[in-house]
Amino acid sequence: MTALRPYLIRAIYEWIVDNDMTPYILVDAESEGVNIPRQFVQDGRIVLNLHPEAVVNLLMGNEELSFQARFGGTPTQVQLPIHTIQAIYAKETGKGMVFDEEMDSDSPPPEPTPAKEKEKKPKRPTLKVVK
Repeated sequence: MTALRPYLIRAIYEWIVDNDMTPYILVDAESEGVNIPRQFVQDGRIVLNLHPEAVVNLLMGNEELSFQARFGGTPTQVQLPIHTIQAIYAKETGKGMVFDEEMDSDSPPPEPTPAKEKEKKPKRPTLKVVK
């Protein structure tokens, strides 16, 4: 089964841009495969502006997000494995989505317990007349 995260990232990105806001992503900069300018990393993370006017050749695949942008006036190719993106949100409102590690796991969600079983109270003892 394909991962859900890349589809959510693309959908939220489109929603943010359609509403004339600025899409930001929060990236785990310490993960393997992240190609970003290290001088802008703070506490192992970096926030990147993905506004269409700020990036060139934006590609959002199922495995990787890549684009070209300027950092301190220097053109840079950025490559990020999708699993390193921790959040996508609108700069102006903060609305978006934060991702957790469990989102991409293949394990099914836990089975819900039926409501009747939760509400079941232990039976009270009863007495019977025996002859």
